[in-house]
Amino acid sequence: MAKQKIQLSDHFNYSRLLRFVLPCIGTMLFTSIYGIVDGLCVSNFVGKTAFAAVNLIMPLPMLIGTVGFMLGTGGSAIVGITLGEGDEDKANRYFSLFVLTAFLAGVALSVLGLFILRPVAILMGAKGEMLDFAVRYGRVLMVSVPTFILQNMFQSFFVTAEKPTLGFWFTVGAGCTNMVLDVVLVGWLRWGVEGAAIATFISQIVGGVLPVFYFLDHKTTSRLHLGKTEFHGSVLKAACINGSSELMTNLSMSLVNILYNYQLLRFAGENGVAAYGVIMYAAFLFVAVFVGYAVGSAPIVSYHYGARNHAEVHNLYTKSLRLIGVVAVIMTAVSMLIIPYVAKIFVGYDAELLELTSHAFRVYGLSFLIMGFNVYGSSFFTALGDGVTSALISFLRTLLFQLAAVILLPMVLGIEGVWLAVTAAELAALVVTVYMFITKDKVFHYRNV
Repeated sequence: MAKQKIQLSDHFNYSRLLRFVLPCIGTMLFTSIYGIVDGLCVSNFVGKTAFAAVNLIMPLPMLIGTVGFMLGTGGSAIVGITLGEGDEDKANRYFSLFVLTAFLAGVALSVLGLFILRPVAILMGAKGEMLDFAVRYGRVLMVSVPTFILQNMFQSFFVTAEKPTLGFWFTVGAGCTNMVLDVVLVGWLRWGVEGAAIATFISQIVGGVLPVFYFLDHKTTSRLHLGKTEFHGSVLKAACINGSSELMTNLSMSLVNILYNYQLLRFAGENGVAAYGVIMYAAFLFVAVFVGYAVGSAPIVSYHYGARNHAEVHNLYTKSLRLIGVVAVIMTAVSMLIIPYVAKIFVGYDAELLELTSHAFRVYGLSFLIMGFNVYGSSFFTALGDGVTSALISFLRTLLFQLAAVILLPMVLGIEGVWLAVTAAELAALVVTVYMFITKDKVFHYRNV
């Protein structure tokens, strides 16, 4: 007997909640896995200089592509609340407006990125062969910015459309495309960093363009469809404000990664940047679980808040915090066990780099005990339409606290301070998140119903 379809309007026990968010977690995990294959091919087939260059320049296209996360999370909250209020036609008009705006913004940002690519690479410390690799890789990714933005955006809207599983399969298709092309273009044909970038571009077409055709088909059972729309400046502004926390998170991650790379070039040279690259690829797998849960559960919160069902919002809030606590402990323990094997896959050809990477990740991995609560807190307030509180948590967690930590701790602890910076930042942010959970209940009534 087939399991009953899960809808946003349902009451969620642990089983139903996990079944609904698992496809979104799977989407994030698979996205991380095919990103890892990208780095793996570059490291083993092109070399550690190319690998360091790719990781040095990667924050720039990620930074430019944050518009997709902003309109995806901020827009899906507005669309989810509108669905909860019972106005599906308006929800579809808003959805169409967000998708069109994201594409046009992507084209403009792509052109800008091509102009600033080389100067930014030089500013980040790239020179010689590393600069050449960074520019060659970055040019292709700048062209792919519109598809990257759409892919990021649809991750949120597939959940709001009650099609999280379909969103997962689009990501699987994109990921398989990327991994196969990585092996063919980088491993077999020896196209170098350009081959890795082209593989990424084509995979983003699968994940960002093909969903457009799905949502254009009004015969599907999706809750959302693309169609005619009109300009709503106030709605776009609200989506941008509401999604500003996710924008801030991704902007901050890119900016902070630039500073990490700068500090590591000072303390450990090329090996430090390469080690941080391995840590980022591996950490994506663990962070993906928290982000996937937050993105997957947010539309449910938005729907029930829009329907004024405070009891269900309370139910989702309490169950989510318990689940995150259990998963955080498990993932931290697992990370300590598997990192030497992950590092060996990437940089096993260099004993010194392997030792540095394994030690650094064990220090960095302590942050997994804390970060899940901060990720969920930011997403939870976005889902409630409180973009200001959400942005504050993200700003402090991913930018201000991390910048302070990565600048100040190395002054005392040297390179060890660089690896500890993220844990220190997450711990400081947790204090803010807990304070917001307590004080904002007076407005949204999710703790005491």
